[in-house]
Amino acid sequence: MTVRRLGLFGGTFDPPHFGHVAALRAAAATGRFEVIEVTVAGNPYQKVAASVVRPAALRLAMAEAAFSGLDLVEVSDREIRREGPSYTIDTVRELLEGCDQVDVIVGADLVEQIDSWHEAEALRQLVRVGVVPRPGGSGRVSPGWDAYDIDMEPVDLSSSFIREVAPNPENLRKYVPQSVIPLYESFQG
Repeated sequence: MTVRRLGLFGGTFDPPHFGHVAALRAAAATGRFEVIEVTVAGNPYQKVAASVVRPAALRLAMAEAAFSGLDLVEVSDREIRREGPSYTIDTVRELLEGCDQVDVIVGADLVEQIDSWHEAEALRQLVRVGVVPRPGGSGRVSPGWDAYDIDMEPVDLSSSFIREVAPNPENLRKYVPQSVIPLYESFQG
């Protein structure tokens, strides 16, 4: 069966948090998608150099714990199974073998970086971009991208912020789903 339109929500998810949950719910509520695939980056090349990233298997388990019960959402390990850096263009090309349209869902704080992504020009020809509002981001996509806004209240939360707070259950329950907490605490990197 061919999926007509798929939303791709990729990321490091170290850890997945309530902002991600809100973005996925808002994307599902648009009625644009039959499926929203959450793709956990195996080798997040733009982040690995800047910080220590939890192992991919742990980040996948956290994403499954956080998102698997959400409407339309399927959590995927496709970028973890693929060797080398995790490039959105490779994932999109793979997804287009089984669907008609892929929309990449990104936060307004990251959309300004989309032109720096691997093979951005080719990606521009293949996808639409759904922009989720985020504090600190303009949400403006460079000319030439087919983009639209996904309506929701911005959530002022980031994985990097969560990694900086004391990792105890009392702090974590403010920012991440309860099911993620024991997994997040299990890694003492």
